[in-house]
Amino acid sequence: MRKMQRGRGRLVPSVQEQWAVSWLPGSWKMLTVAVCVTLLGYLQAQELQGHVSIILLGATGDLAKKYLWQGLFQLYLDEAGKGHSFSFHGAALTAPKQGQELMTKALESLSCPQDVTPSRCVELKGQFLRLSQYRQLKTAEDYQTLSKDIEAQVQQEGLREAGRIFYFSVPPFAYADIARNINSSCRPGPGAWLRVVLEKPFGHDHLSAQQLATELGSFFQEEEMYRVDHYLGKQVVAQILPFRDQNRQVLDGLWNRHHVERVEVIMKETVDAEGRASFYEEYGVIRDTLQNHLTEILTLVAMELPPNVSSSEAVLRHKLQAFQALRGLQKGSAVLGQYQTYSGQVRRELQKPDSFHSLTPTFAAVLVHVDNLRWEGVPFILMSGKALDERVGYVRVLFKNRAFCVQSERHWASERCQCLPRQIIFHIGHGELGHPAILVSRNLFRPSLPTQTWREVQDRPGLRLFGRPLSDYYAYSPVGEQDAYSILLSHIFHRRKESFITTENLLASWVFWTPLLDSLAREAPRLYPAGAESGHLLDFEFSGGQLFFSQQHPEQLVPGPGSAPRPSDFQVLRATYRESPLVSAWPEELISKLAEDIEATAVQAVRRFGKFHLALSGGSSPIALFQQLATGHFGFPWAHTHLWLADERCVPLSDPESNFQGLQAHLLQHVRVPYYNIHPMPVHLHQRLCAEEDQGAQTYAREISALVTNSSFDLVLLGMGTDGHTASLFPQSPAGLDGEQLVVLTESPLRPHQRMSLSLPLINRAKKVAVLVMGRRKREIAMLVSRVGHEPKKWPISGVLPRSGQLVWYMDFEAFLG
Repeated sequence: MRKMQRGRGRLVPSVQEQWAVSWLPGSWKMLTVAVCVTLLGYLQAQELQGHVSIILLGATGDLAKKYLWQGLFQLYLDEAGKGHSFSFHGAALTAPKQGQELMTKALESLSCPQDVTPSRCVELKGQFLRLSQYRQLKTAEDYQTLSKDIEAQVQQEGLREAGRIFYFSVPPFAYADIARNINSSCRPGPGAWLRVVLEKPFGHDHLSAQQLATELGSFFQEEEMYRVDHYLGKQVVAQILPFRDQNRQVLDGLWNRHHVERVEVIMKETVDAEGRASFYEEYGVIRDTLQNHLTEILTLVAMELPPNVSSSEAVLRHKLQAFQALRGLQKGSAVLGQYQTYSGQVRRELQKPDSFHSLTPTFAAVLVHVDNLRWEGVPFILMSGKALDERVGYVRVLFKNRAFCVQSERHWASERCQCLPRQIIFHIGHGELGHPAILVSRNLFRPSLPTQTWREVQDRPGLRLFGRPLSDYYAYSPVGEQDAYSILLSHIFHRRKESFITTENLLASWVFWTPLLDSLAREAPRLYPAGAESGHLLDFEFSGGQLFFSQQHPEQLVPGPGSAPRPSDFQVLRATYRESPLVSAWPEELISKLAEDIEATAVQAVRRFGKFHLALSGGSSPIALFQQLATGHFGFPWAHTHLWLADERCVPLSDPESNFQGLQAHLLQHVRVPYYNIHPMPVHLHQRLCAEEDQGAQTYAREISALVTNSSFDLVLLGMGTDGHTASLFPQSPAGLDGEQLVVLTESPLRPHQRMSLSLPLINRAKKVAVLVMGRRKREIAMLVSRVGHEPKKWPISGVLPRSGQLVWYMDFEAFLG
């Protein structure tokens, strides 16, 4: 058979074949043409036999009425006549007659694009209505009947089934039953594809998302699932990667930490949560918008640009790498707010008692860092809230500006002046501009955008965006605005998966967000009046890895009887504990006091001996201390400080569970310590972890003896475990509690079991030992240890008593007072 070339939806003979045919003798020539025409007709008929069935589950719900039926109508307008035939099935639990009436009412409100005449629109809507029918789907038999009806229609009309799309516009708790029925009773036959579309929320935290993913994975293949985040369908968001690609030559030198000052990903709403209290009480603003919409946008900005942005596989792989580069969030990474009438709305809608006060945030700002070479040190600010002063969404990339202009501002020309702000804004919608747009400061570069779909915006005198008139920007908007769901449905139909959330990316996002959500679960958000009346109450600042409100808020955060006391109600308490000095305070004040004491000890040691030897224990307690030292102690003598580890897990130093990795993430990368002054424990030698024969413990002991005078650290920072362990010295430990060894290998009851630790005799040689104990979980052990004597085999912490140095306990009120 001769080769054919595809051209505009039909097959045509190649140029060589046409030339060959023209030289054939008459009868043969006529016969060949007839065969070609017959073959072309047959192949064209084959192209037109692909039938697609689209089943909209939840067809009478709000999402379907507002967006999904319109999106399906647009898909039909775009694809009808291009080789596929369609049928649309609206499905719900509602009885057939009532369901059909509700669905018909929703379909009557469909609209056509502006370039379609009214008469043609009526005709197209009529076609779509004839192809759409309602059916009740409740039982496995209902799904079997649907499958048989589709097969009968395809056979009756002489078509070939191309595939089926099931759109789950239903609550997530219904997913499993529907998935089971589709998998067992309603899959298309061999040669046809299946695509299932899932709406958020995709879980409440990492565990629930994992459970949901496992459940769905037992019914569907990964390539069959399309998780929708409708923000990825918004025109400007969908243009971020193409924009970066089309302007790659200019942006390659600018899109990095050397030139970008910060990135803001913002979604503000004026509406409140009225009518949605049940949903909002369960999810709150972080789960509702930051964990999905804003994080997805962040990855589009931060990810490495693949060579081919049209490759779904490459885009998704690079997005996953961006997720994996996100630095873990801490409590201080976020500020929370709640509009004042929210608790009242919850009480009314959920029948809560008058004394109920919700802790659910309706406003949140989070500071995110991307730990890779491109973005190291660049703050990414994610912010979203309800009942704010305006409705707007945007991504703002603000560039550093080192220019100084000699002439006054009235002589600055926006096209050339480098003193003007330099920024790229992906304006998602609303706001004063009122429509989607991409804006680039004229003193940066003239961007390249596809002229058939984007056009330059005319200046609007008086309009100012981010402090500058619109004329300061090259501004472009879409030629025709498209709804996000229409774009996403088109991508689903054409199997473009880069606009959707894979299981791997979903779980990576929840791994990132869950620890912060857990740490904030009992935090009282700042109350704000709503709208413009909030004034500067929600303004925030950032420093190092922390966010904080700019304006101190003296009012009670949670009004009413029985409110928890505020940190300002207490001062630092000084007492004794186990006959040693005790410092007790609320966590923030305690950490500040400990950081001050460490700095004072360091300054004194450097003044006297020229260097300061500090040994730090791992775990979660010291993280806030590391952050405090990194961001609030600029006089600390880091250049003369040697940092040692008090203990380490037997994992590679790059492992997230490594104590050294925690030290690196929260302290070392923010301060200037000479690399030869940093002494990680040698747990990884000869490609093995803590093997006795590699003598890692002995190696570390020799290094300490060589550099630390008398092997006496200036300060050792320890913690206390709920079983009374300290460093990695555990109860009934066979090593490290006595003897001559300075560094020992130990066994933990928790994974990873193997550890390396300073021995108790070495710890007790220190000039000063500080023990940091925080959290309500430590209250029981703190009470117990306060009463016991010197029994290190039962409670290793009780053996900490420097021979000629000082022991100071730093304990927060929850651990000390309960």
